[in-house]
Amino acid sequence: MLLKNSRYKRQIQKHLYFEKELSCADLSLLTDKSLPLTTRVLNELIEEGLVVESGYAHSTGGRRPLVYSLKADMLYVVSVAMDQLVTRIAILDMQNNYVLEPVRIELPLSNNPAALTQLTQHINNYILASGISKDKIAGIGIGMPGFVDVTKGINHSFLKTEGSNSIISTVEAIVGVPVFIDNDSSLIALAELKFGVARSKQNVMVVNIGWGIGLGMVVKGELFRGNNGFAGEFSHLPLFSNNKMCSCGKSGCLETESSLFIVTEKAITGLKQGKVSILKNLTLEHAEDSSKEIMEAATKGDKYAIELLSEAGYHIGRGISILIHLFNPELIVLSGRGSVGGKIWLAPIQQAINEHCIPKIAENTHLEISSLGFRAELIGAAALVMDHFDTLERRKTKNAGSQVEL
Repeated sequence: MLLKNSRYKRQIQKHLYFEKELSCADLSLLTDKSLPLTTRVLNELIEEGLVVESGYAHSTGGRRPLVYSLKADMLYVVSVAMDQLVTRIAILDMQNNYVLEPVRIELPLSNNPAALTQLTQHINNYILASGISKDKIAGIGIGMPGFVDVTKGINHSFLKTEGSNSIISTVEAIVGVPVFIDNDSSLIALAELKFGVARSKQNVMVVNIGWGIGLGMVVKGELFRGNNGFAGEFSHLPLFSNNKMCSCGKSGCLETESSLFIVTEKAITGLKQGKVSILKNLTLEHAEDSSKEIMEAATKGDKYAIELLSEAGYHIGRGISILIHLFNPELIVLSGRGSVGGKIWLAPIQQAINEHCIPKIAENTHLEISSLGFRAELIGAAALVMDHFDTLERRKTKNAGSQVEL
């Protein structure tokens, strides 16, 4: 019974993490357990200092029930958000607040055989520098670009491993904390589904605007990954006859006309040709800072910066039109690094949708900018860990060589 209660406690904590506040009756329904058992286990969690009473639910006409929430510092999650050039690492509490300032590390993934070793060292050093005991860390969630096999724990594009080792086993062996990995766009979609504008929605396409144009798909209220986890390679729709080589090895992909790297490249070329703009000192060597400067200039009304984002946005809208015809989503969310550009994206994307979509199919599809912004991947990486929270104890025990079934 003790072991069963241990698992049930984790289920309750998992639901409280995602829902923020729940009553005892809510938890009983969500977990399909009796009200007396739920009440007893909740009281145990309160006595252990893991759960607190947070007030009363809004009145629905009767007696208002007590609601409960997780104590913010009961546990922590290490979140890692990677792209092709930069890795961010943060530690979040159970309310998704940063415990200390996230670190930004320049860690190129292409042509870097030492990338996984470097990543592991950075994660371990960050945890040690935080002063937080690893016993208080529920796990490490890592979002990364590329073809990620979440079952095998490998990435077919980056972070190559040796022999039978996986990314998961490599990091766990050094850090000593459970690790989960997933594609960056899938984690951004998970963050939007659990905490963002896609919350409680059933069919949503989450577009990750960055060095590529990623896609996370929510179908029937759950992440859709396809047959072997590689669904959503939106960036590589062959939309153009431009003979521009894409990072995937093909030519004419959506990415070749609309990624932030391409926007930066076009900006530099235009400035050299005499375009008038407040933009200065843009370089591809510092593409992250340069792309951010372009988006900030656009939000300040710079005509050339708006022109650049509008052109890219129109191309993204052409791709989104295909998604609308295929999936008929209720919502399109623009998220990731590019969401810093805000509402500048909306008009050109909507224009492309108007021009390329059958009106009857598109009329009930709404377009929104992420409320989570560039934090989305870090929040999604934390959500990935907590989505597996009720299985973590079993996994830790298994790693220790025990066969106890929890």
